[in-house]
Amino acid sequence: MKIPKIGLLPLYLELYDISNPEMRERINAFTNTIAAELEKRDLTVITAPVCRIKTEFKKAVEIFEEEAVDAIVTIHLAYSPSLESADVLAVTRIPIVVLNTTHVYEFGPEQDPVEIMYNHGIHGVQDMCNLLIRNKKRFMIEVGHWEKSDVLDRVAGCIRSVKLAKNIKNARVGIVGEVFKGMGDFAVPADVLKSTIGIETINFDLNKTKELANNITDEEIFFEMEENRSLFEIRELTTEVHKRSSHTNLLIRNWIKKEKLTAFTVNFLATSRNSVISTMPFLEASKAMSRGIGYAGEGDILTAALVGALISVYPDTSFTEMFCPDWKGNSIFLSHMGEMNINLTAEKPVLVEKEFPYTDAFNPIVAYGRFKKGEVILVNLAPKADNRYCLILSKGEMLDVGTIDNMKNSIHGWFKPALPLDKFLAEYSLAGGTHHSAIVYGNNTIRNEILKFGELMGWDVVEI
Repeated sequence: MKIPKIGLLPLYLELYDISNPEMRERINAFTNTIAAELEKRDLTVITAPVCRIKTEFKKAVEIFEEEAVDAIVTIHLAYSPSLESADVLAVTRIPIVVLNTTHVYEFGPEQDPVEIMYNHGIHGVQDMCNLLIRNKKRFMIEVGHWEKSDVLDRVAGCIRSVKLAKNIKNARVGIVGEVFKGMGDFAVPADVLKSTIGIETINFDLNKTKELANNITDEEIFFEMEENRSLFEIRELTTEVHKRSSHTNLLIRNWIKKEKLTAFTVNFLATSRNSVISTMPFLEASKAMSRGIGYAGEGDILTAALVGALISVYPDTSFTEMFCPDWKGNSIFLSHMGEMNINLTAEKPVLVEKEFPYTDAFNPIVAYGRFKKGEVILVNLAPKADNRYCLILSKGEMLDVGTIDNMKNSIHGWFKPALPLDKFLAEYSLAGGTHHSAIVYGNNTIRNEILKFGELMGWDVVEI
């Protein structure tokens, strides 16, 4: 996972350097403290020199743009006149997160009056935010004492939300075959995905990939098979089937690398024994997700891009599909033909040969497993009318099972939503939820970050 990068922008008043130059030692130290605290929260921090006048702000933002930071975090070290900074911040394409905090926690009647000079930045925040709004520059703001609250955690959460938005806007999704005929819920034309979100679609060209297929060596296949033997419990799997599938899986992996894909999708009907894709690459879909590459089945570019964005920030993410309701257990059986993030299995996955009656392709190998127990968020991205989208979230839990599990020979798990099952399913369909989704292991913090991601994208956001 690539660590998000921020530009820390300290705002200050030039007048104070003239009238009270002794303040700068403590001001600079506080800036360094905030930078260090943010780095502790898994952020790469590029700190600009303390900025006071427009030319300094302009130079700082230019550095941030050169460094390709994911967001700018502003911090008012004292009052800073908005006309020095607002125009510069309004025109940059980098998202803005306003950190509204102060040096000291208490400011009551017993406080030393000297502290006024170090703790009055909040009205600078108000001045700047007003100008940003008037300049139609969107921003996020988190408020609280840097040490006595979770404000810095919330700022880090904002950056993760920004990273999600940035990643889906820059998604490169490969597709093998066409969208499954007749599946309409997730189907959005590639040019519309590009114009509305930014998703780039890369078609798997059978002719151009022949060279990739021919370049795979026996040694590479051997090492792939050896890795599989260490990762999985292998049952009744012949060397011939294992070797053939390993070749196809390596081909897909090399294609992902060559095209710099962030996600991919395969229509299983596009496989054929006379093609370079002679067997369905179920295992590579599962292994790719464990490496942080998004995936969705049946040519679903939209959900693949969503999974890719989520998994880049939250590695405990997988593609999934709601299959069967368990009315008695108030839960939903999640499954798919042969794809899940293998890092999320409750037990060591079992590698087997799968019967494949859908085309003349050879039987593939599949790593079957059950989703581990834990707190999760079901995330769905649904197309709406007029080229709009709705991000649907639902908290719940993946359930443990007892001694009996008759679903072992499948990708499987039981999701229990927070609502009663009948109400959940009704609200999900009323919101337009599609039949392909992502499951993300995480708590309320991650939930809030994903909600903010939807808001940043300008989508409708529904929480069930």
